[in-house]
Amino acid sequence: MSAPPTTLLFASPAEEAAIREAVRHADPLTLGAGRVLARPAHGAALLGFLSDPAVSGPIYDLPRPFTLDRVAAWIAEGETLHERGEGLLILTRNEAGEILSYAKITVWPERASGELGGALRASYQSSGAGGDGAPRTIQWMFERLSLRVICLTAALDNIRSARLIDRIGFTRMGERDSVRGDGSVRRSLYWEMTREAWAAARNR
Repeated sequence: MSAPPTTLLFASPAEEAAIREAVRHADPLTLGAGRVLARPAHGAALLGFLSDPAVSGPIYDLPRPFTLDRVAAWIAEGETLHERGEGLLILTRNEAGEILSYAKITVWPERASGELGGALRASYQSSGAGGDGAPRTIQWMFERLSLRVICLTAALDNIRSARLIDRIGFTRMGERDSVRGDGSVRRSLYWEMTREAWAAARNR
């Protein structure tokens, strides 16, 4: 389960309402071609994608063990969060309908904060695709969803993700416990970025 950022913000009722509306009306295609919200029809393709350990191995909050029913429930949960203005489950597909990546955006509108998680197809890892896609998604979350703080986590041994997060400028905030769907706990590296710090870094 995702947890809000350590940095404690409080949104006004108007700001919270605006963030919820922004999430509900977010268009994944503004992130790039091939982006769609996860729907029940994507279940089989998403199951195949997540069943690759190279994709899902480092990620703590996926619907294990992977079955079509569990993936369907995960998609349904994403749809519910979207309707509440509290999250987005976005897939990137190619022309053949194959899933190349997913992004799971969790939003706490009352705190003007969010978290980004996701994974790339194994053949795209270490190709630079993550280095391009992650900053674009972070920028999109700050601009389109009007968030003020974004947090990220990675497993302690996930060196590839940690290097990427450091490279795009997030601030390390130590470690935190991430709770898996089965209730077990994974110790994770933890980062944060404010909207102001993100904008300042890009204007240098």
